[in-house]
Amino acid sequence: MTTSSTLKKIGFASFIMMASVFASRLIGLVRESTIAMVGGNNAGVDAYQVAFVIPEILNHVVASGFLSITFIPIFATYIKDKNEAEGYRVFSIVMNGCGTALLGFIVLSMIFTPELIGLLAPGLTDPVTVSQAVRMTRIIIPAQFFFFCGGLFMAVQFAGERFFIPALSPLIYNLGIIAGGTFLHPLLGMEGFAWGVLGGAFGGAFLLQWFGARKAGLRYHLTFNLHHPDFIKYILLTLPLMLGLTMTFSTEVLMKFFGSFLNEGSISAMNYAFRVMVFLVGFFGQAVGTASYPYLARLAAQKDFTELNRVMNQTLKFVFLVIPFSVFFMVVRYEVVSILFKRGAFDQDAVTLTAGILPFFLVGTFAFSAQTIVSRGYYATQNTILPALFSTVAVLAGLPIIYAGMTYMGVKGLALGLALSAALTCFFLFEAWSRKSENTQKTSVYLFFFKMVGLSLGLGMILYAVYPVVSGILLPGKLWTDLTICALLGLLFLTLLGLAGRMFRIPEIHTLYGKLFRRLLPWGNKKH
Repeated sequence: MTTSSTLKKIGFASFIMMASVFASRLIGLVRESTIAMVGGNNAGVDAYQVAFVIPEILNHVVASGFLSITFIPIFATYIKDKNEAEGYRVFSIVMNGCGTALLGFIVLSMIFTPELIGLLAPGLTDPVTVSQAVRMTRIIIPAQFFFFCGGLFMAVQFAGERFFIPALSPLIYNLGIIAGGTFLHPLLGMEGFAWGVLGGAFGGAFLLQWFGARKAGLRYHLTFNLHHPDFIKYILLTLPLMLGLTMTFSTEVLMKFFGSFLNEGSISAMNYAFRVMVFLVGFFGQAVGTASYPYLARLAAQKDFTELNRVMNQTLKFVFLVIPFSVFFMVVRYEVVSILFKRGAFDQDAVTLTAGILPFFLVGTFAFSAQTIVSRGYYATQNTILPALFSTVAVLAGLPIIYAGMTYMGVKGLALGLALSAALTCFFLFEAWSRKSENTQKTSVYLFFFKMVGLSLGLGMILYAVYPVVSGILLPGKLWTDLTICALLGLLFLTLLGLAGRMFRIPEIHTLYGKLFRRLLPWGNKKH
């Protein structure tokens, strides 16, 4: 398969995943908006956010989030060799063995929840807030079993290059949270959202994905064989990911650990700002990373590292288009936060706090996006040790930066420290990958990165100069004026970015605009 045809397939799969991630992130923002509306920016919302720390660690320890990554190469080998029966037997062994261990961890976590909360959020001292966090944690913890099973079900579908039903998982999950919070909040308060998490995980991550895997040919067996060579291989591949500190996982945990020492509402404000940034990451990083991984795994299996590097380098260049979009969000940060969250209990003070944090998270958007691509290069070669090692070292090296930022700049400095730590991690991963795989074209990736940084700074200066004029005429603060300001500046931004793409001959911008126009406009497919 040529690089061109591979990139076309990745492009098509990426569009499916982009559409899914875009819809999921929109619904995710609706979810956060619903939380903000009913809970605001107070201790109850802080408790709800802290309630995710233990489930996130549990999810990480059993590597539920990496099941597609570590299981696909193993399962794909059986598919390639026309030995699906053995592939599904290995699938069953992994599900039964690891699933049983996970159930044991879930029981222990629920028993020792109060002690674990005290360890992971030591700055949280209010008895009512701690009690709320403990109760909601115990509701959310069992959802990890559904995520684990769903991850395996999605791996089967991804191995068969089926993306549609897995793409629905986060949509159903977020809708479950929104429904739980909307209907149960009057009776249970923030606990209603926790029950929504459990219901959404069951419906979106487990039940729907089981249906999709069955359509893909899944055959389940009630069998245990912990000595099977591929089960041992799976454990060895996954173990470094269980023990290592990944970028997103570390950010989620550290945000709540350090945030527990700051003023009430700091954790929830950081979470709202982080979710806005994650919206961009999902669109540019997660979607492309998920769609490209089966093709990277195939190239790695063929030991065609020249083509693998070419695909990865080109994909990273596309991902770096997130940088100018991050700058645009920085300019309209107050309007974006107001549009998404300012209603109900989320007042103007909460808008000011959250919007003040947002630019510091946006500094690291490119890193959170790019690491999803770089890490998958390692995983495609079934090397999970090096990315886990480099990520852990980079996260630990970033702790002084995070602490210094919090000490001197408070919650804004904490956000900046987390963003810089993410950038450091991404740089380490890419440098190590390039040296190991003899990526002779890595310089072009760095040059493109700095080109996008310079271009984004220029666009940002123009937008910052225009912003006072537009906001002075429209007077932000009302929904319709905020929407109009974002629309006008967004139109100017997209026009300037398109012109810059032509002026500086940046084909990636042409490709992005071309795909959007062909997909979104009814006459787009008639071109060429």
